[in-house]
Amino acid sequence: MGTEHSKNEERRSMVFLRKGPKLPAWEDALLAGREPKSLLKRGLRYVSLSLIMKGMTSTPDFLWGLHEVQKLNLSRNQLVVIPPSLGKLDRLVVLNLGGNCLKCLPKEIGLLRNLKVLFVNMNCLKEVPAELSLCRKLEVLSLSHNCISQLPLSFSDLTSLRKLNLSNNRFVQIPLCIFALRSLDFLHLGSNKLENIAESIQYLVNLQILIVENNNIRSLPRSLCYISTLELLNADYNAIQTLPDDLYLLRRLRRIAWNPMDKGLHIAHNPLARPLPEVVEGGLDVLFNYLRDKKEHN
Repeated sequence: MGTEHSKNEERRSMVFLRKGPKLPAWEDALLAGREPKSLLKRGLRYVSLSLIMKGMTSTPDFLWGLHEVQKLNLSRNQLVVIPPSLGKLDRLVVLNLGGNCLKCLPKEIGLLRNLKVLFVNMNCLKEVPAELSLCRKLEVLSLSHNCISQLPLSFSDLTSLRKLNLSNNRFVQIPLCIFALRSLDFLHLGSNKLENIAESIQYLVNLQILIVENNNIRSLPRSLCYISTLELLNADYNAIQTLPDDLYLLRRLRRIAWNPMDKGLHIAHNPLARPLPEVVEGGLDVLFNYLRDKKEHN
């Protein structure tokens, strides 16, 4: 009788376990006594590890022993801090920390000398460590949706950087160090508190996409017109009243764009002085001809 009762209890326990919440992959591996390295995926390009949406409030200790990992995704968790041990993963090429609760990054991030892509968007950062500038191979950096108002001067050492997203932060002006990043082809500064664009913008000679929508910008600098590579200029939702006469020099702007995804000139929702609103309605060619004629008669 006792033996039969024990077996029934065991069956009920097994059923309960099967119906319980599924363990995150990394916890499941450790409880099963498996080697943490079994979590690594070996693709054609990178050895990767994804711990996305695991509800983690802290990083598991075994992570810092996985020296082989080149692509690490810790996004969409509840991480409050990344420990200095991050510096041990010196083979990292891609690191995604987006969608957490990070208030700072460890200075040891500067030890990731092979890092090319870094996402720290949608966190609570107020500053960026100067040591990030030691990641000289960095090509793509997203710091959007944080609370950052300035960048360290050493940021200018990131000379390989091509794409930089600083949108939805607290910048009142474009940090001077950005104008030293001559390889930039994409710069997103939308939804900040910018009041102007410095004439130094002309030094970004490879810039193809510039987004400054939803700021407090009152005018576009004349020097912006000398960036011949520019294909998308989004200045929607600002306080712009006039346009520089030399804007027609931006020959790679193909149209007045209304869809946020389209290339061209985005200048909607600005208090443009007359007759500019009517001229803009006529299209880019009409606008450029108007500005060219205006310059010749001045």
